[in-house]
Order: sequence, then C-alpha cells, then structure tokens
Amino acid sequence: MKIIRREPTGQINQTQNQASLLERVFAMRGINDQSELVFELKNLHPISKLKGIQAATGLLVDAIKTKQRILIIGDFDADGATSTAVAVRALRLMGHDKVDYLVPNRFEFGYGLTPEIVIEAQKFSPDMIITVDNGISSIKGVEKAKALGYKVIITDHHLPAKNLPDADAIINPNQRGDEFPSKNLAGVGVIFYLMLSVKSSLHKQDYFADNNLAEPNLTELLDLVALGTVADVVPLDQNNRILVEQGLRRMRGGKACKGIQALFRIGKRNIHNAVSSDLGFACGPRLNAAGRMDDMSLGIECLLSNDPQQAMDLASALDDLNIERRATEDSMKAEALILLEELDDDKLNGELPPVICLYKNTWHQGVIGILAARVRERYNRPTIIFAPAEVDSDTDIIEIKGSARSISTIHIRDIFDEVATLHPHLLNKFGGHAMAAGLSLETAKLEEFTQAICDVVQSHANDETFQEIHYSDGELQPDDFELKSADDLRYAAPWGQHFPAPVFDNRFIIVNKRLLKEKHYKLVLRPVLDKETNARTVDAIAFNIDIENWPEEGGEVHLLYRLEVNEFRDACTLQLMVERILV
Repeated sequence: MKIIRREPTGQINQTQNQASLLERVFAMRGINDQSELVFELKNLHPISKLKGIQAATGLLVDAIKTKQRILIIGDFDADGATSTAVAVRALRLMGHDKVDYLVPNRFEFGYGLTPEIVIEAQKFSPDMIITVDNGISSIKGVEKAKALGYKVIITDHHLPAKNLPDADAIINPNQRGDEFPSKNLAGVGVIFYLMLSVKSSLHKQDYFADNNLAEPNLTELLDLVALGTVADVVPLDQNNRILVEQGLRRMRGGKACKGIQALFRIGKRNIHNAVSSDLGFACGPRLNAAGRMDDMSLGIECLLSNDPQQAMDLASALDDLNIERRATEDSMKAEALILLEELDDDKLNGELPPVICLYKNTWHQGVIGILAARVRERYNRPTIIFAPAEVDSDTDIIEIKGSARSISTIHIRDIFDEVATLHPHLLNKFGGHAMAAGLSLETAKLEEFTQAICDVVQSHANDETFQEIHYSDGELQPDDFELKSADDLRYAAPWGQHFPAPVFDNRFIIVNKRLLKEKHYKLVLRPVLDKETNARTVDAIAFNIDIENWPEEGGEVHLLYRLEVNEFRDACTLQLMVERILV
C-alpha cells in the first residue's frame, strides 16, 4: 500500500498556509480559475459540437410534426433508466404522446439493440427507434430495424468499435470525428443534449405557438440527468459537474420528480440536503437493483410516475429488490473467496494473477458486476466475474457472460480488444470503458481466455501496476476540525469520479471505541497535531472494520478519513468517516 499526498496542480491565490481549506482542495484538483466552479447552464459545452446532432434533430422534429410513433430502447442500469425517462418525459413535454419504451431484460435479450429486441419492438409498431445508453455496437440490430422499415437514431456514450451501425443518425461524443470537448457525457447526458436541440428547433419553427402548446422547460429534467451521470460513475469533468450540480439544486429546492423524491425517502436521505453521494449510494443502487434482479421497467416507471403514492410504492419495491441483491451478493462473495483460496492452493503459491477470473454456474448474472468490484477492491487486481448466459436444451451451459472491473493502471476495454486481436476465436462480443466492461464467450473457452488475458495484462505491467495506492489531501489542522469545514466541503462542488471528495490523513489517539453490529466501530478520537496542542476530541465511525488491526483505547492510529456532517434528530454534528487504517 502506498499513500500519495496530493500536490497543488491548480493556482492558489495565497500562500499554502494562508489559503482556505477549500482553496487548497480545489488547487489539488487542478482548478485554476473561479470560473471553473461556476455551475451555470450557460457554461455547458455547445450542443452544435456533437457530431450527428443536426441529422438526429431533423429526423426527430419531423417525427414529432408528423405524429410518428417513437420507441425508446433503453438499458438495464441506472444510466439507461434515467436516459429512458428523460427521452419519454421530454417528448411528452413537447406535446408528443406517441412514445413508448422497451428495455431488454438482461436474462432474455442481453444488452443493446439486438435483432431479438427489434422483433419484440414490433409489438409497438414504431416508425422510429431511438436507443439511449446503448446501440453503438448494435450493427445487426440496426440492420434488422432498417429491414422492417424503422428509422433508427443511436444515442450512446460507450466506446465505439471500428465499424458503426448503419443508423439514420448517431450521437456519441466518443465516435471518430466528434468535436464535442467532453468525452465523458453519460448516456443520460447525450439524450438530454438531443432533446434540448429538438426543443430549440421546434421553437424556431414556431411549433409550440402554432399548436397552442406551452413551451416546455427541459431543465426540469436535470434531476434525472444528475442521477444517471453520478450512478454511471463517469468522470465529473466541468461539463458533467454543471449538469450534476444543477440537478442537485433542483432536488434541494423540492423540484425533483416524484420518483427521485421517493428514492430519497426510502433511502432515508434528506433530499433538501442532497449531494452527489446520495445519488451514488442511496438512489443509484436501488434503481440498479431492478435491472440486476428483475426488470428495469420497474425503475423507469418509478421515474416516470407523477403520483406520489405510486412512486413511493415503486420505490419500496425497488428497495426490496436491493435487499435481495445484497443477500445474493453476500452469498456469491463468500463463494468467490473460497474459489480464490482454492486457486491460491492449487496454482498461485501465494502470488495473485494479473487478472482474477472467477466463474460458478449458479451465480446470478445481475450481480456479477458488483461482485467484480468487491473482489477488485479487496485484491487490487482487474477482476472478471462470469455467470451463465445461455443454456441449451440439455441444460448444458454453452455461453457465459463476464463483467469486469479494473484498476486505474489497466484500461480493461482496450485489454479485451487486444485479446480479441491476438485470439479472434475467443470472444463472442465485448464492450465498455476503461474501468468497467463486459464480454461473453463459450464456457469451454474460459480457461484459454483466462490465460490469454493474464498474458496480455502481464505484458503491460511493471513494478507499480498492481501497487495499491491511496490519495490524501494531507493533514488537517486544529481549526479545520469544525462542522463548518465539513459543511463547506459537502456543498462546494459535486464530487465524484475524477473529481474525488476530499480525503485527509492524520494520526489520532483512540479515546473511546464501541463495536456496532460486530463489524463497525463508533469512535472518539483526539488528533495528534502538536505536542503542545491540547486538541479537542472528534467523533468518527469506521464501517466493516478488521478488528485485529485496531489498537486498543489509548493507542495511536494513522487514519485516512473524510469530514462528514452527521444528521441525527434534526441536529448536525461533525463526524469523521474512516476510509482506511494506515500502516
């Protein structure tokens, strides 16, 4: 394990000692100008920069004017659900009621616009299909849709392959030739941009006035955009920070849709104090549970509901699915650890492989991504967890699906591409991003694939590739241990991927510790700041601890932690959230 204290890469107007805590934190994230912290919509990158936006806008405007039936094809994660909700809500707000949605059930149809889901789409008799958060690799699905006479607009953000579908229009900031400054839009951000463009075009053509329609304000959809962006863990560059912050402001102001309000209530979070972590740890997992365990239509209906009681009932059902998901995950994690122990005994001699690949024929396909993340966190290795995907008539598993989670030094989607180039017969299909990706292959080829991907990763590795690294914003000083400091940091910006929430490290004396539920510590700590400073104590909590690593009361401990606001019975106090005990 290695601790790296961040150094300022942005401009601090004052000396390091004089700068405020917020100024120091922002400087360590490369902020050079106050304008980078102005989260106004006028500062968003221009719509016109997106390749394909004009063609897609023209097609969609024509479809609205001629009252064509539009079918949204979504995805079964939170980004896909919010993207679908944004598309449906936006079209309805613009007066177009001939809009339906269809989300592939992951257990029946798999991911994206497949030929099978196009056949299913015939039930809706669409004139146009719009994909959201998928479609960039759906070559055969688009062929099928075009053969049936449907127009197809692809909106996606996943990395494209060399060959693209023959759609009528494609919007994806990552496609070749796209000049959009940010390549980090989530799927929900892409469809939001398209809907803004369509609304603007309709306005210029006096569509709303000519049809006696109230001109919609699509910014009311920003709560959905914020939720999908955070839940999909895309990098929060400046453009995404604007989208997320604007959505959070709507939530705090009581303007969120009924579904998001219900998700906050069921997650026991105060929406009037909403921050990005609420979306990532309370709302997102419950929404994702529908796609993992059952059918994402349940989550989409929650986001589309305008009735508070119906939204609450749907959120409660999502919460039940999330409880089921956690139980399934715990069971699979226990089995995975046993497999790792057996692997270690048989082959590894104490050395972890460059890539951890695990498979069991009873594992749940909807939970393998989360399990991969858990194993990756524990062992700091790229991890791929496989589950059955296809079963033939004799119940033999002939295809498996894998979900991968990687580490910062390994671009897992590029690794898949390299494996596919070196071994064209191995992978049936793959796709994804640097840190998360998916693939499918024949069960009989798992061992060969495992060896192949380990060889490829090892060929890129060096002494630092697998070193576990934690970043810190440094030590806090006595005056920093204040509720105001935590409150300032909480609302200073939407924190997230590539714009991480501040984490600090200090040494503390353990004044008191109390075990909660046999796996958490409630702590009273005294910072060790200066031999002559009688620092006051501060409350802290450490979740899922390893009891053997903790000193007794009176002992000294080096901790990596965050400043948090603890809300309890309408009272707010400072609390340290312990991330890790350091050696």
